[in-house]
Amino acid sequence: MGAQTVEAMLSEEKKVRDVRKRWGKIGSKFSHLTRVHPCYSEKAHFQIARIHLPVAPKCNIQCKFCKRDINKCEYRPGVTSYIASPTQALARLEKAVKEIPDLKVVGIAGPGEPLANSETFETFELVEERFPKLVKCIATNGLLLPRKVDELVALNVKTVTVTVNALDPKVASKIYSWIHYDGKLYRGEEGTKILIHNQLEGIEKASEKGLVVKVNTVLIPKINVGQIEGIAKEVASRGAVLMNIIPLIPMYEFKKFKPPNCDGLNAARALAEKHIPQFRLCRQCRADACGVPGLERGSPFRSRSEYYHA
Repeated sequence: MGAQTVEAMLSEEKKVRDVRKRWGKIGSKFSHLTRVHPCYSEKAHFQIARIHLPVAPKCNIQCKFCKRDINKCEYRPGVTSYIASPTQALARLEKAVKEIPDLKVVGIAGPGEPLANSETFETFELVEERFPKLVKCIATNGLLLPRKVDELVALNVKTVTVTVNALDPKVASKIYSWIHYDGKLYRGEEGTKILIHNQLEGIEKASEKGLVVKVNTVLIPKINVGQIEGIAKEVASRGAVLMNIIPLIPMYEFKKFKPPNCDGLNAARALAEKHIPQFRLCRQCRADACGVPGLERGSPFRSRSEYYHA
């Protein structure tokens, strides 16, 4: 092995060590949140329950791999068994709190875009009144995040996950069919430029306001593999503290695509880990999931039965 190759390897290892050291400091700063959030802590992932309240059916973008649905069979994002009103969601939460002693987190993750639905904010208001000690979190595509950060802060939302799949508008145009913004439908790079700009601005603003920001990225072979390290570096510079690279679930316009294999997924995470810590236990949960991740009734990962799922 040549001297330059060894030097390069040592340099890469140092980058990863530096990121992990930085994560230790970040983890201490937000430990009161991350230690009870199963999507932010590997230890909490196997011990702490969360509930997703499916109050947000509308979406303002169309991902080519996304097909929202109402059923009890599929275990993936964008799927729920029903759409709840804010009061129905609160009733479900009250029942879950009584039945699951380890429930610490309440989130809204769809089945559409939470920030594009007024019911999201109505629900969080009810939750804050009734269960102020629960950690409130939200998952978003980021299009409206710059405008909504202050509202989230006012409702005591603590964590936000933003899905960023590309930084290059040309690449992003292969992933998104359209975006709907300020009453206008945008297609192609015209739309993805707006989306990417708002995602990055939203991450930065949310971080500055004290929210703990995690970034999700769907790994799509032959489309955005070359974007992964750039995304990791950019979102870390904007204040994100954790990244979750998840494999494509082939469906809708991408139903003939092949998902990444384990080697491809691990390689992407290794590249990204030079810049930001990686979360590796994501179950790609339903919009109405409830319980310890992977242990809900009917889940293909389930190994015990004491957790509630409607």
